[in-house]
Amino acid sequence: MRFVSQDWMFLSVALVLFIPVSQCSSAASENNVKTAVFLSPKIELTPGFISNKMYYDVEFPKGHVAIKSFQAELVDESGKSVPLQQTYLHHWIVLKYQQPKNVSNKSQTGIIMERNSGMCQGEILDQYYGLGAETRGTNSNIPDPYGVEIGNPSNILEGYDEKWMINVHAIDTRGVEDRMGCIECKCDLYNVTINALTGKPLSPSYKGGLGCCPDNAQCRLRKDFWGPKNVLYLKYTIKWVNWDEFVVPVKIYILDVTDHLKISYKSTGMSIQHTCKVEYQVKPCKKSHVGSSGCVDVNRASVPIKTGGYVIYSVGHQHVGAIRSTLYGQDGRVICNSFPKYGTGMEAGNEKGYVVGMSTCYPKPGSVKLFDGEILTVEALYNNSIERTGVMGHFYILVAEKLPHHHV
Repeated sequence: MRFVSQDWMFLSVALVLFIPVSQCSSAASENNVKTAVFLSPKIELTPGFISNKMYYDVEFPKGHVAIKSFQAELVDESGKSVPLQQTYLHHWIVLKYQQPKNVSNKSQTGIIMERNSGMCQGEILDQYYGLGAETRGTNSNIPDPYGVEIGNPSNILEGYDEKWMINVHAIDTRGVEDRMGCIECKCDLYNVTINALTGKPLSPSYKGGLGCCPDNAQCRLRKDFWGPKNVLYLKYTIKWVNWDEFVVPVKIYILDVTDHLKISYKSTGMSIQHTCKVEYQVKPCKKSHVGSSGCVDVNRASVPIKTGGYVIYSVGHQHVGAIRSTLYGQDGRVICNSFPKYGTGMEAGNEKGYVVGMSTCYPKPGSVKLFDGEILTVEALYNNSIERTGVMGHFYILVAEKLPHHHV
């Protein structure tokens, strides 16, 4: 928990007050799971246009509850799913914060961010939830009796309210010269000269990524192409149960393959600094380096997890070109292999050439235990027969520090 500065996000986003345009439907099932469907504020896109905005004070389940799943996708004004060939969902992320009760929603003065339990430092990979184009085909259900705890009154400061914000990065690729180049945010396709992440002139070595596709950027269109403005929404569906003594809390960890540690020694002891960069560039392989499995770029990072526990769920996050993500324990055991699923058609959720899902791992509760300080290794494999920019290699894991009584 910390106070937020004006440049707290690693993304260059516009801060937009949430407008109450959401819709919600709730129902309770036999096991008391409740479901609600919400809509973000409208996202207006013309061909080649980018929207990368932060929406504060979005609707979320109220009270002391346990989140059981979080799904999201882009839909049009009629509620129809939008295919990735039309609008690419680069990412969406959900963050938690506390806001003073006497402060207007229009002001972010005095808000306190609450990050996940991950190791990345600074205002990077703070989110509780977040995926990208693969969101429709990636399972996010948390098995019973586990859940992500929110709304605990004892964790909310006196005079504050717990609130949520959503960042949506959508790229309209209708009529663009190079669709895959646009979704990889290749700098030569965008009319930008300043790196949106650093605020400095673009470096010749920076070929593409989040720094070249900020909010309101425009990807180059084919000559004389015209298309209408589209109005879209991020539809997000949340399932939860009321909190009670039978729910076992899980912590959210996000590991990043670009996290290369900086270790220093001071009079107070050893200091470890995490240097997560969120994204990276995959250079094309040389013909002389092509192996039996083709051109494969391998990137990995090893980081210690401060507090151990039992792995309940895990999944990788990768972009187009992905081959596999793997999470290893310190002894070399495979904790999870997460494979991308590529679409084969044109319909939403099965778009040919796009990553439309990532496989998840649900180990038998109690079977995968991490000890305090265990060094975990995350590995990301990409096909590098061509250059790829702005790729990611993240791993989400949910860890329970204890098991239900019947497992003990």
